[in-house]
Amino acid sequence: MKKQSSNRKYNFPDADLYVQCIERIKYAARDIEEFEKYGYDKDRLMAFKNNCEKFKSLPDDDELVGDQMITTEKKYTAAEKLKTAIRSIMTRVAIKYSNRSGRYRKFGTAKLGDMTDAQLLFCGRRVARVARQQIDFLAEVGMNEKSITKVTEACREFENALNIQQDKVAERDIAVERRVEQGNKLYDEMIVLCNVGKDIWVETDTVKYEHYTVYESNNEQKKARKEREQQKLKANAK
Repeated sequence: MKKQSSNRKYNFPDADLYVQCIERIKYAARDIEEFEKYGYDKDRLMAFKNNCEKFKSLPDDDELVGDQMITTEKKYTAAEKLKTAIRSIMTRVAIKYSNRSGRYRKFGTAKLGDMTDAQLLFCGRRVARVARQQIDFLAEVGMNEKSITKVTEACREFENALNIQQDKVAERDIAVERRVEQGNKLYDEMIVLCNVGKDIWVETDTVKYEHYTVYESNNEQKKARKEREQQKLKANAK
Protein backbone atom coordinates (compact mmCIF):
# COMPACT_ATOMS: atom_id res chain seq x y z
CA MET A 1 0.00 0.00 0.00
CA LYS A 2 1.33 3.44 -0.98
CA LYS A 3 2.19 5.68 1.97
CA GLN A 4 -0.05 8.72 2.24
CA SER A 5 1.75 12.06 2.15
CA SER A 6 1.95 13.96 5.42
CA ASN A 7 0.10 17.22 5.96
CA ARG A 8 1.55 20.12 7.93
CA LYS A 9 -0.14 20.64 11.28
CA TYR A 10 0.88 24.30 11.50
CA ASN A 11 -0.02 27.30 9.36
CA PHE A 12 3.21 29.31 9.53
CA PRO A 13 6.59 28.97 7.79
CA ASP A 14 9.16 26.44 9.01
CA ALA A 15 11.48 29.29 10.02
CA ASP A 16 8.76 30.67 12.30
CA LEU A 17 8.20 27.20 13.76
CA TYR A 18 11.87 26.97 14.66
CA VAL A 19 11.89 30.44 16.24
CA GLN A 20 8.73 29.71 18.23
CA CYS A 21 10.12 26.40 19.48
CA ILE A 22 13.43 27.93 20.57
CA GLU A 23 11.61 30.78 22.28
CA ARG A 24 9.38 28.35 24.22
CA ILE A 25 12.39 26.20 25.14
CA LYS A 26 14.01 29.26 26.75
CA TYR A 27 10.86 29.95 28.75
CA ALA A 28 10.65 26.31 29.83
CA ALA A 29 14.32 26.37 30.89
CA ARG A 30 13.48 29.39 33.03
CA ASP A 31 10.53 27.56 34.55
CA ILE A 32 12.13 24.10 34.63
CA GLU A 33 11.45 23.54 38.34
CA GLU A 34 7.74 23.92 37.71
CA PHE A 35 7.91 21.80 34.56
CA GLU A 36 9.56 18.94 36.42
CA LYS A 37 6.42 18.69 38.57
CA TYR A 38 4.66 17.59 35.38
CA GLY A 39 7.36 15.04 34.51
CA TYR A 40 8.80 17.35 31.85
CA ASP A 41 12.50 17.35 32.84
CA LYS A 42 15.75 18.84 31.53
CA ASP A 43 16.54 15.77 29.41
CA ARG A 44 13.29 16.03 27.49
CA LEU A 45 13.82 19.76 27.03
CA MET A 46 17.35 19.19 25.74
CA ALA A 47 16.12 16.48 23.34
CA PHE A 48 13.52 18.94 22.03
CA LYS A 49 16.22 21.56 21.47
CA ASN A 50 18.47 19.07 19.67
CA ASN A 51 15.62 18.11 17.35
CA CYS A 52 15.08 21.79 16.61
CA GLU A 53 18.71 22.15 15.55
CA LYS A 54 18.45 19.07 13.32
CA PHE A 55 15.32 20.53 11.75
CA LYS A 56 17.11 23.82 11.08
CA SER A 57 19.89 22.00 9.21
CA LEU A 58 17.49 20.28 6.79
CA PRO A 59 17.63 21.75 3.25
CA ASP A 60 14.65 24.00 2.56
CA ASP A 61 12.53 23.85 -0.58
CA ASP A 62 14.34 26.75 -2.27
CA GLU A 63 17.58 24.75 -2.20
CA LEU A 64 15.86 21.64 -3.50
CA VAL A 65 14.02 23.50 -6.27
CA GLY A 66 17.28 25.19 -7.27
CA ASP A 67 19.05 21.84 -7.62
CA GLN A 68 16.11 20.50 -9.60
CA MET A 69 16.14 23.51 -11.94
CA ILE A 70 19.87 23.09 -12.61
CA THR A 71 19.45 19.44 -13.60
CA THR A 72 16.39 20.32 -15.71
CA GLU A 73 18.38 22.93 -17.61
CA LYS A 74 21.13 20.36 -18.26
CA LYS A 75 18.50 17.92 -19.51
CA TYR A 76 17.14 20.54 -21.93
CA THR A 77 20.67 21.22 -23.22
CA ALA A 78 21.28 17.49 -23.75
CA ALA A 79 17.91 17.17 -25.51
CA GLU A 80 18.77 19.95 -27.95
CA LYS A 81 22.13 18.34 -28.65
CA LEU A 82 20.38 15.06 -29.46
CA LYS A 83 17.85 16.79 -31.73
CA THR A 84 20.68 18.52 -33.60
CA ALA A 85 22.45 15.18 -34.15
CA ILE A 86 19.19 13.59 -35.37
CA ARG A 87 18.47 16.48 -37.76
CA SER A 88 21.96 16.14 -39.21
CA ILE A 89 21.19 12.54 -40.08
CA MET A 90 17.75 13.36 -41.46
CA THR A 91 19.07 16.14 -43.68
CA ARG A 92 21.22 13.56 -45.43
CA VAL A 93 18.34 11.09 -45.65
CA ALA A 94 16.11 13.79 -47.19
CA ILE A 95 18.77 14.54 -49.82
CA LYS A 96 19.00 10.87 -50.78
CA TYR A 97 15.31 10.06 -50.50
CA SER A 98 12.15 12.14 -50.49
CA ASN A 99 10.96 13.07 -47.03
CA ARG A 100 7.67 11.47 -48.04
CA SER A 101 9.30 8.14 -48.81
CA GLY A 102 9.07 4.99 -46.75
CA ARG A 103 12.82 5.00 -46.16
CA TYR A 104 12.55 8.48 -44.61
CA ARG A 105 9.45 7.53 -42.62
CA LYS A 106 11.28 4.52 -41.21
CA PHE A 107 13.42 6.81 -39.04
CA GLY A 108 10.29 8.00 -37.21
CA THR A 109 11.37 11.62 -36.70
CA ALA A 110 8.03 13.29 -37.43
CA LYS A 111 7.15 15.99 -34.87
CA LEU A 112 10.64 15.79 -33.37
CA GLY A 113 10.15 19.10 -31.55
CA ASP A 114 6.97 17.91 -29.81
CA MET A 115 8.28 14.61 -28.45
CA THR A 116 8.31 13.77 -24.77
CA ASP A 117 11.62 12.92 -23.15
CA ALA A 118 10.93 9.19 -23.48
CA GLN A 119 9.85 9.54 -27.11
CA LEU A 120 12.94 11.56 -27.95
CA LEU A 121 15.24 9.00 -26.37
CA PHE A 122 13.60 6.13 -28.29
CA CYS A 123 13.69 8.21 -31.47
CA GLY A 124 17.44 8.82 -31.11
CA ARG A 125 18.13 5.12 -30.67
CA ARG A 126 15.92 4.26 -33.64
CA VAL A 127 17.62 6.83 -35.87
CA ALA A 128 21.07 5.43 -35.05
CA ARG A 129 19.90 1.86 -35.62
CA VAL A 130 18.17 2.57 -38.96
CA ALA A 131 21.00 4.82 -40.18
CA ARG A 132 23.52 2.05 -39.51
CA GLN A 133 21.34 -0.38 -41.50
CA GLN A 134 21.35 2.02 -44.48
CA ILE A 135 24.87 3.40 -44.14
CA ASP A 136 26.02 1.96 -47.50
CA PHE A 137 23.08 3.54 -49.35
CA LEU A 138 23.65 6.93 -47.68
CA ALA A 139 27.42 7.08 -48.01
CA GLU A 140 27.21 9.37 -51.04
CA VAL A 141 25.45 12.08 -48.95
CA GLY A 142 28.11 11.97 -46.24
CA MET A 143 26.59 9.39 -43.92
CA ASN A 144 29.30 7.58 -41.97
CA GLU A 145 29.92 5.97 -38.62
CA LYS A 146 31.02 9.30 -37.15
CA SER A 147 27.58 10.84 -37.84
CA ILE A 148 25.85 7.86 -36.25
CA THR A 149 28.18 7.93 -33.24
CA LYS A 150 27.19 11.56 -32.61
CA VAL A 151 23.59 10.40 -32.23
CA THR A 152 24.42 7.46 -29.97
CA GLU A 153 26.63 9.63 -27.73
CA ALA A 154 23.96 12.32 -27.60
CA CYS A 155 21.42 9.63 -26.60
CA ARG A 156 23.68 8.45 -23.80
CA GLU A 157 24.23 12.00 -22.51
CA PHE A 158 20.52 12.80 -22.70
CA GLU A 159 19.53 9.60 -20.90
CA ASN A 160 22.06 10.33 -18.15
CA ALA A 161 20.82 13.93 -17.78
CA LEU A 162 17.22 12.67 -17.72
CA ASN A 163 17.97 10.14 -14.98
CA ILE A 164 19.77 12.75 -12.87
CA GLN A 165 16.86 15.17 -13.25
CA GLN A 166 14.33 12.50 -12.25
CA ASP A 167 16.50 11.59 -9.24
CA LYS A 168 16.47 15.22 -8.11
CA VAL A 169 12.68 15.33 -8.40
CA ALA A 170 12.45 12.20 -6.25
CA GLU A 171 14.98 13.57 -3.76
CA ARG A 172 12.93 16.74 -3.41
CA ASP A 173 9.73 14.75 -2.79
CA ILE A 174 11.48 12.69 -0.10
CA ALA A 175 13.08 15.76 1.51
CA VAL A 176 9.75 17.64 1.60
CA GLU A 177 8.08 14.63 3.21
CA ARG A 178 10.86 14.34 5.80
CA ARG A 179 10.70 18.06 6.57
CA VAL A 180 6.92 17.93 7.06
CA GLU A 181 7.21 14.92 9.36
CA GLN A 182 9.98 16.50 11.44
CA GLY A 183 8.15 19.82 11.55
CA ASN A 184 4.98 18.12 12.79
CA LYS A 185 6.94 16.37 15.55
CA LEU A 186 8.40 19.69 16.69
CA TYR A 187 4.99 21.31 16.58
CA ASP A 188 3.43 18.52 18.64
CA GLU A 189 6.20 18.79 21.23
CA MET A 190 5.85 22.56 21.36
CA ILE A 191 2.11 22.21 21.99
CA VAL A 192 2.79 19.81 24.88
CA LEU A 193 5.35 22.21 26.33
CA CYS A 194 3.03 25.19 25.92
CA ASN A 195 0.09 23.39 27.51
CA VAL A 196 2.24 22.65 30.55
CA GLY A 197 3.47 26.23 30.68
CA LYS A 198 -0.02 27.70 30.46
CA ASP A 199 -1.27 25.36 33.14
CA ILE A 200 1.56 26.48 35.44
CA TRP A 201 0.82 30.19 35.10
CA VAL A 202 -2.88 30.36 34.25
CA GLU A 203 -3.90 31.65 37.68
CA THR A 204 -0.74 33.41 38.87
CA ASP A 205 1.03 35.28 36.07
CA THR A 206 -0.67 36.59 32.93
CA VAL A 207 2.56 37.62 31.19
CA LYS A 208 4.23 34.23 31.66
CA TYR A 209 1.01 32.52 30.62
CA GLU A 210 1.15 34.53 27.40
CA HIS A 211 4.70 33.28 26.78
CA TYR A 212 3.26 29.85 26.11
CA THR A 213 0.49 30.92 23.75
CA VAL A 214 0.96 29.63 20.19
CA TYR A 215 0.02 31.95 17.33
CA GLU A 216 -0.91 30.48 13.96
CA SER A 217 0.25 33.51 11.98
CA ASN A 218 3.37 35.61 12.04
CA ASN A 219 1.28 38.78 12.27
CA GLU A 220 -0.45 37.57 15.43
CA GLN A 221 2.92 36.65 16.89
CA LYS A 222 4.31 40.12 16.18
CA LYS A 223 1.28 41.78 17.78
CA ALA A 224 1.62 39.65 20.89
CA ARG A 225 5.35 40.37 21.12
CA LYS A 226 4.69 44.10 20.77
CA GLU A 227 2.10 43.95 23.53
CA ARG A 228 4.53 42.12 25.82
CA GLU A 229 7.21 44.73 25.17
CA GLN A 230 4.76 47.51 25.99
CA GLN A 231 3.82 45.76 29.24
CA LYS A 232 7.47 45.50 30.17
CA LEU A 233 7.98 49.21 29.50
CA LYS A 234 4.98 50.09 31.65
CA ALA A 235 6.24 47.84 34.44
CA ASN A 236 9.71 49.41 34.32
CA ALA A 237 8.24 52.90 34.33
CA LYS A 238 6.51 52.32 37.68
